[in-house]
Amino acid sequence: MQKLMLVWVGRSDPGATLGLTIHLSIIFIATSSHLTSAANQEGPQMAEKVLVTGGAGYIGSHCVVELIESGYKPVVVDNLSNAVKGEADVPESIQRIEKLLNTSIEFHDLDLLDKAGLEKLFKKHSFGAVMHFAGLKAVGESVEQPLRYYRVNLTATINLLEVMQAHRVHNLVFSSSATVYGDPQYLPIDEQHPVGGCTNPYGKTKYFIEEIIKDHCKAEKDWNVVLLRYFNPIGAHASGQIGEDPQGIPNNLLPYVSQVAIGRRECLSVFGNDYDTVDGTGVRDYIHVVDLAKGHIAALRKLKESCGCKTYNLGTGKGYSVFQMVTAVEKASGRKVSYKVAPRRDGDVASCYADPRLAETELAWKAEFDLERMCEDLWRWQSKNPTGFSNGTAS
Repeated sequence: MQKLMLVWVGRSDPGATLGLTIHLSIIFIATSSHLTSAANQEGPQMAEKVLVTGGAGYIGSHCVVELIESGYKPVVVDNLSNAVKGEADVPESIQRIEKLLNTSIEFHDLDLLDKAGLEKLFKKHSFGAVMHFAGLKAVGESVEQPLRYYRVNLTATINLLEVMQAHRVHNLVFSSSATVYGDPQYLPIDEQHPVGGCTNPYGKTKYFIEEIIKDHCKAEKDWNVVLLRYFNPIGAHASGQIGEDPQGIPNNLLPYVSQVAIGRRECLSVFGNDYDTVDGTGVRDYIHVVDLAKGHIAALRKLKESCGCKTYNLGTGKGYSVFQMVTAVEKASGRKVSYKVAPRRDGDVASCYADPRLAETELAWKAEFDLERMCEDLWRWQSKNPTGFSNGTAS
C-alpha cells in the first residue's frame, strides 16, 4: 500500500492557496481510488463468524457445510454425546467436512452446561450470529428420563442466551421441531397452528425454549431470532461423506429402514397399519437434510433485516406413509426391507405434514429435493458407511 507524500512549494500570489487546494484534492481522490483498488485486490472482508452448537451432529454438520459454502466461518462446539470422535479428539463428521471442502474448521469439545467454558469462547471470538442445535433429542428416552431432558435442554439454552446477552451477540437461529404442535388439529400445519400440546418431554423442551426466547425478545428489542420448526429430515450430503449416524438403535424411521437394508438390523417394526391413511400406516412430511440446511442460511439472511422474533416451518408440504418410505428405500438400494406390523405406539398420530408457504414467501426458501433423491442420498451414505462414522474413512 503506497503512502501519500505532500510537498509544500512556497508561493506569494493570491491564487496559491486555491491552487494548492485544487491540486491536493486531485491527489487525494486519485490516491483514495488507488488504495480502494489495492484493498479489493487483497481479498474480501473477513468472513462472519457463526457459532454452531451441536455442530458435529446430523443436522448441525450439514449446516456447517452450507455455512462454509455460503462464505461464513463456522466455529463448532459439541460435547460428542451423539457423535463419533475421530483423530485428535475432533469429531469424524467435522474431519470429513474439512477434507471434503479443503478447509479447516475450529472445533471445541464443550458442553453448554459449562457456562464458564462458554464465556471463555465468547471472549475469544466476535460472533455475528449463533445457530443452536445442541440438545438431547430422543422422544422415547425423554419419556423415561424427563428430568434429564428438562435440565440439559433448558439449562443449556439459558446459559447460551445469557452469555450471548453479556457479549452483545443478539442474532440467533434456533433448531425447533414440529413436535411443538402436538396432535394436529388441522392439515397442513401452518405456523398459526396451536402449540404446547406436546405428547412427550422432548417436544415440551422445544416448546418451553421457544417461549423463553420469545419472552426474551419482548424484553430485549435489539434481538433477532428465527425459530425453525423442522418436520422429518432425512437423506445425506451427496458425497456420501456425512449423514445420520444414530448411536445405538435408531429412533427415526429412515435410519432404521436403511440399516435393515444394509444388514445391520433384522427387521423393521411398523407401528400400526390401521390408521385413516392411504395404506393404513402413519404419514409424515420428510425433508432432505441439505434443503433443511439451506433453510438455515436463509434464516441467517433474515436476521440481517432486524426481523425481531420470527417462526417458520421447514418441510415439503407433502406426506408419505411408512410403506411408501420402505418402497422408496427398496428402490434406491435394490434390496428388500423386511418388516412386521406391530401395535400402535402411544402418542403417534395418523398424519402430520407442513404448510411451508410462509418460509417460501419471507425467506425465499423452498425444498428442492424429491423423495427419490432423498433416498438415493441416504443409501449412498449408508452403503459407503455400513456402520456409520465408526468406519473411519468412507469407502
